[in-house]
Amino acid sequence: MRSGFRPTSPVIASAAAGGLALALTLGGSAYAATTHGASAIPCSVGTTVTTTNGKVRGVTADGVTSYTSIPYAAPPVGKLRWRPPQPAKPWTGVLRSTTQAKECSNVFTSTGTSEDCLNVKVQVPAGARPGEKLPAMFEFHGGGFLGEARTDDGSNLVRTGKVVYVYVNYRLGVLGFLADKSLGAHSGDYGLQDQQAGLRWVKQDIARFGGNPDNVTVFGESAGGASTCAQVASPTAKGLFKNAISISGFYNYQNNIVWSKANCKSTYFTEKQAQQAGARFAQKVGCGKAAHVAACLRKIPAATLIKEGDQVGDPTGGGTIGPIINGTTLTMSPVQAITTGHANHVTLITDVGRDEFNGGVYSNADTPDIVVADTPAHYRLLMKEEFGKLAPTVEKLYPLSRFSSPYTAYRTTMADSASVCPMLQLDTKAAKHMRVYADINTDADNPAGEDTTDVLGA
Repeated sequence: MRSGFRPTSPVIASAAAGGLALALTLGGSAYAATTHGASAIPCSVGTTVTTTNGKVRGVTADGVTSYTSIPYAAPPVGKLRWRPPQPAKPWTGVLRSTTQAKECSNVFTSTGTSEDCLNVKVQVPAGARPGEKLPAMFEFHGGGFLGEARTDDGSNLVRTGKVVYVYVNYRLGVLGFLADKSLGAHSGDYGLQDQQAGLRWVKQDIARFGGNPDNVTVFGESAGGASTCAQVASPTAKGLFKNAISISGFYNYQNNIVWSKANCKSTYFTEKQAQQAGARFAQKVGCGKAAHVAACLRKIPAATLIKEGDQVGDPTGGGTIGPIINGTTLTMSPVQAITTGHANHVTLITDVGRDEFNGGVYSNADTPDIVVADTPAHYRLLMKEEFGKLAPTVEKLYPLSRFSSPYTAYRTTMADSASVCPMLQLDTKAAKHMRVYADINTDADNPAGEDTTDVLGA
């Protein structure tokens, strides 16, 4: 989105929450204490599971047993900030996992968040036992890699599909994706590494909950859909899952970039470009000339780093805030890896809404810039801005006379160019290397979840 967008706009916050949780803040030295600590919701009888790191107990309701927070990695704080996820410490006694955990520190939520957030939520059919080998569905949440669009209720999936559902918290924004040479070789992509650590936890422990570690489907919406593409492309995710579903993972567009260039179709920032952005960020927060830049950065409060780093509408204004080609976690952009066969050969479903494009829920009242077409003049202006010399050709393909309003004309043009066509192009090439299914949601009556009177379409 143009720099004129206000990050605090409720519409933007709502859009950030449009993507496809957890309990007990568990610090490294606090595991034993919180293991026995009081919980607002009592545990249910018969829900104790012995995991690799210790026993955990959940709560059963309406046919579903939920374990709202199980640590899969050590808290990434202090010296572990901007390092690959480290193993979680074992605990003694029984971990009560019945209340929602804090979100990872992020730009959209200023309270109730923490850097100590690397947990998974697990939901299973009530009475599920080890050895049942139920399919496991593992969700990456959305939120533009900047916030948590918390959609962690898998009850419907568990009940109707008889699956084990897992939801993963991962580091966000500058705390999850900053790259700088002071942080060591191949820095960045910590959020993606967290997701993989969660998947390794599934491989190790999900059978104890009745799940099948060899039948794992990863899925997510928006940034979660982009995460899905990234994990399909990641060499270090090989063997961690069997199937992948990317929902609304094609969202950025050329002249109206809100989020980091890290969706399913984008050319990602190289390691060199990301490190240059990181150096500018270190200078910005007063660490550029420090004797030990990394140590200086790790001493800065998370809230300060987020304020200076996570900039909606300016994805490199404060260091990298989304996945990059860091040389290990990702060796090329996902679109390149997936379409050329240099990706994990899984079964892939891609999905977009017929009329969706990033910015489609906004209005011109939210910004001094023109972002949607309220008039024919707006439509022509936006076409020229987006397509340049090709604008007349595009307008012939999408003439205003074909649509009920300029708004609908622009929405349709941008949905095709930013979401629908890129998805189909990726699928056509990817299908040469793996099994691919394409899904386009055409249900215009599907609730948008937005407080708007605009005709959003599907």
